[in-house]
Amino acid sequence: MSGATNQLISISPPELKFQFELDKQSYCDLKVTNSTENCVAFKVKTTSPKKYFVRPNTGIVQPWDSCFIRVTLQAQKEYPPDMQCKDKFLLQSTIVNNDIDELPPDTFNKDGGRTVEECKLRVVYTSSNSSPGHSEDVFRQSSDFTSNQAVQRIKDERDAAVRQTQQLLQELEIMKRRRNRNDPGFSLRFAIVVGVIGLMVGFLLKLLSSPSVE
Repeated sequence: MSGATNQLISISPPELKFQFELDKQSYCDLKVTNSTENCVAFKVKTTSPKKYFVRPNTGIVQPWDSCFIRVTLQAQKEYPPDMQCKDKFLLQSTIVNNDIDELPPDTFNKDGGRTVEECKLRVVYTSSNSSPGHSEDVFRQSSDFTSNQAVQRIKDERDAAVRQTQQLLQELEIMKRRRNRNDPGFSLRFAIVVGVIGLMVGFLLKLLSSPSVE
């Protein structure tokens, strides 16, 4: 991933990305590279200083050298709307003397004619697997799968009942033909088959009256 750059330093990554979880800290490391032959001082500012802990927030990078800045997002008590973050960071940089030990208060003051370069960085929040949106999606998918299984089971039972009823009706038709030939033992078998058909028709009507799910 390419980084943000100015004439003095380059910053990677070009945005601060935090994995957002309630009541948990998250951090992002920035690599600051001095691309000049001079010592470069830097300072980190943010629009929400109470939410973030920056170390170091100021420092000096030697010529052609680099350093790392860790930005820690403090534990939050609630999710931001739509997981969108409007926080911004500003990294200022300016050339300083090689023998400087401490940065004076006016190091990044532009009023004295000093050249101060600036890089703006935006903040991005990413969701973890335990976020509410993900949990709702998993629950919805599970509910849909269970509902589809129930509907399919009812359809299978309904089809099986229809096939059994058709088979019993065919047997009843055969018995009617035997009756015409005065087949002994017909009355008992006929009564049994008619009773079974009655039960199957009642069961089938109950299935057909079950609410269907599209």
